[in-house]
Amino acid sequence: MDSLTYLLDLSCSNCGKSYNPHRIQTICPGCNAPLLAQYDLESLRERLDRNALSHRLRGMWRWVELLPVYQRDHIVSLGEGDTPLLHLGNLGHELNLPNLYIKEEGLNPTGSFKARGLSAAVSKAKELGIKKIVMPSAGNAGGALAAYAAHAAIRSLIFMPKSSPTANINESTIMGARVELVDGLISDAGKYAQAAEISEGWFNMSTFKEPYRVEGKKIMGYEIAESLSWKLPDMIIYPTGGGTGLVGMWKAFHELKTLGWLESPTLPKMVAVQAEGCAPIVKAFNAGELISDFWENAQTIATGLCVPHSFADRLILKYLRDSHGHAVSVSDDEIVASRRQLAQIEGIYSCPEGAATLAGLEKLLRAGLVSPDETVILFNTGSGLKYIC
Repeated sequence: MDSLTYLLDLSCSNCGKSYNPHRIQTICPGCNAPLLAQYDLESLRERLDRNALSHRLRGMWRWVELLPVYQRDHIVSLGEGDTPLLHLGNLGHELNLPNLYIKEEGLNPTGSFKARGLSAAVSKAKELGIKKIVMPSAGNAGGALAAYAAHAAIRSLIFMPKSSPTANINESTIMGARVELVDGLISDAGKYAQAAEISEGWFNMSTFKEPYRVEGKKIMGYEIAESLSWKLPDMIIYPTGGGTGLVGMWKAFHELKTLGWLESPTLPKMVAVQAEGCAPIVKAFNAGELISDFWENAQTIATGLCVPHSFADRLILKYLRDSHGHAVSVSDDEIVASRRQLAQIEGIYSCPEGAATLAGLEKLLRAGLVSPDETVILFNTGSGLKYIC
């Protein structure tokens, strides 16, 4: 059968060593660094017209040549992707930003952007013959894994902090996942997942511990370019816990550039927003460090941002600097106020992580780091409905 994808291989994000995508891969063992998928973009550039994509069935998998699955019957999809890019006219007027938008990821299956990454990763797991998957999750990723694993007839085991939102725990359970609640944070849940991987042979789908979740998330970047007539915004403000989406979109923008599909010469400034109670990337960025330290005693109402250390911290910090971007932390009180602001002024019921991007924007404006003529995109990564107790 003909291959769907133009995937060539996987390469270490640190040393560049190549790995075979037809075999189960995790990380580069020599560098202890994430692997990133590489595509034959020069061949694809000659064979695919960007405008042909708009005539395909809507959803993430219309970008199939740039996703990692070789055969169509291995795709595990619940209709993820093609979420709207909404113009925030009311807020833009208040903030003197006429070109202010929000990418509304709460409309994905399972109510969050995690559906994208788990669709790609579970699809590739199915293609590679993986039968059982384990993952730590602070909430939305667990629900997405449970759903896509159920659809693929793959067993799932999820370790969640006891503080995870009840909705995430319940949805994971009802989807058939085995859910284990643990004391502590997602970093503690990660230790249990690693133990299950070693002792019981579960495949570990932790953030950046396998190469394919980032591939699903990168499609957000392709959708943004298409929505803006193949021009990129001046700034993207992204809530950053593990950082998969930030890394994925930066990867997508470079792929778009190589494909020759962009109408704009410059790439966006990437901005990472974290909570003041857990801001390892912000601290490292401001200190000029290449990697981040583990954040002790992390706490925030935005559970998706309560990630004391990202396995891809080196990549996140590099991409922030390469893009001439910023890193900013916001308080829980600012998150609550911005969540109310989005709801009452724009009718968007955001998750706390999504509201953090508006709080981050307002800090950047006060610091004089955003110009009125710039096109700025915020991200609401999940539906606020999942946080109703």
